[in-house]
Amino acid sequence: MTIESSSGAAGVSQLFQLLRDGVPRTRAELAKSTGLARSTIAARVDELMRLGLITPIAETVSTGGRPPSLFALNPSARLVLAADIGASHATLAVTDLAGAIIAEHSEPLDVRLGPVPVLTWLVENAEALLVSMGRTRRDLAAIGIGIPGPVEHSTGQPVNPPIMPGWDRFDVPGWVRQHLDVPVLVDNDVNIMALGERALAYPGVEHLMFVKIATGIGAGVISGGTLQRGAQGIAGDIGHVRVARGAGVPCHCGNTGCLEALASGPAIARTLRAQGVDAETGNDVIDLVKRGNIDAIQAVRQAGRDIGEVLTACVSLINPSVIAIGGSMARVGEHLIAGVREVVYTRSIPLATEHLAIVQSAAAQNAAVLGASMLAIEHALSPDSLTALVTA
Repeated sequence: MTIESSSGAAGVSQLFQLLRDGVPRTRAELAKSTGLARSTIAARVDELMRLGLITPIAETVSTGGRPPSLFALNPSARLVLAADIGASHATLAVTDLAGAIIAEHSEPLDVRLGPVPVLTWLVENAEALLVSMGRTRRDLAAIGIGIPGPVEHSTGQPVNPPIMPGWDRFDVPGWVRQHLDVPVLVDNDVNIMALGERALAYPGVEHLMFVKIATGIGAGVISGGTLQRGAQGIAGDIGHVRVARGAGVPCHCGNTGCLEALASGPAIARTLRAQGVDAETGNDVIDLVKRGNIDAIQAVRQAGRDIGEVLTACVSLINPSVIAIGGSMARVGEHLIAGVREVVYTRSIPLATEHLAIVQSAAAQNAAVLGASMLAIEHALSPDSLTALVTA
């Protein structure tokens, strides 16, 4: 259905899609863009203003007579809740409809506690954040949640998540919606990190990989401007690709030689302990690197090379223009990325790397909550959701 032939709620929704980019437009500009009569545009603008979704802003310079009003997205019309649930931490953020973070709360939280305790924490802290802002759950348009395991996109249910006992096939959207009655979108944490990175730093980039290096290793893949989840929701699971140097090294997945068993934070710490260096966790590795410990720097550089070995194949398969490195281990800085670049730029064909940027994540620790926010916003402002809102 084209916007020219749409009427009623569908037409209002389609007009709103033009205004979602935040660019102010007059009624005359909207009429010219759509081919619709000014009276039709006026009626639809009035309906969107009634819903609070658009707002008049500073008026244009008049060439005589009454100056025309400009209209644009009203980001504060509704709120979305974004949740980043990690292996050992959780972050909640409330954002507006443009994805700007208004309030945020983060604290240690063990995902192994199970879905009910973790999601109870989410609901209770979400309500506390809203109260602190003087808002209520009625102001929420949608909720986006990232979790550290595979997710069946159609249902939002975790599927055999290796580090999340008790979560397999748990109805996360259904449980949360019983307590906060709005649409709930759930995805793998690295997928939403890719969305957050692109939204913040590379909105015009069509082909991007986000590589998370932390307790585990994974990648979010955006190709043709669309997040690629794969047939079973595990697209980008590079942590369990076999690396030649890892022959015989056991991985928690049951196989040996996985990238994650060599280059994750715990794996680097294990390598250093074998060399007599006191390092129990990935955070210990980061501290050692920041203090200039040569053994730690060399171990991190080698981890980067191992990651680069797998990413070289990804570059040939996907041909991204940006590979952003994030996750907690990205805090070691250039030593890790230098190892990645060393292998990718050496082993990939020149055409594939001619315009390839391998960079540290610009969104950093906010990548996941920004991506979860984008997931929720895209649903809340989709044509179907807006049509339902107009007819409600």
